[in-house]
Amino acid sequence: MKITEVKIFPVNEDRLKAYVTITLDASFVVRDLKIIQGPGGLFVAMPSKKRKDGQFRDIAHPLNQETREMIEDAIFDAYENELKALGESLENLKRQKMHHHHQNNDDF
Repeated sequence: MKITEVKIFPVNEDRLKAYVTITLDASFVVRDLKIIQGPGGLFVAMPSKKRKDGQFRDIAHPLNQETREMIEDAIFDAYENELKALGESLENLKRQKMHHHHQNNDDF
């Protein structure tokens, strides 16, 4: 499975930085992912829905860490490009990563 398109819709709310739409294999679209500023940096929240009891449940989400990281990497890359295009400073663009090892990310 590949992420073939990422669309970023920046917003300026307190913790919410952007809405995100991703396309999988050029054939399946998932909307309403969010980039959120957490205490330790940015993270990606999956699309969720509030249930009657007030709890939020993810509507769509990856089933393993590998897929989650692939989605996050694609989204953060697109978000960084978006911010560069908007000319915003990237100093505060700290990713929230617990355990991350980068392969093949030197194509800049």
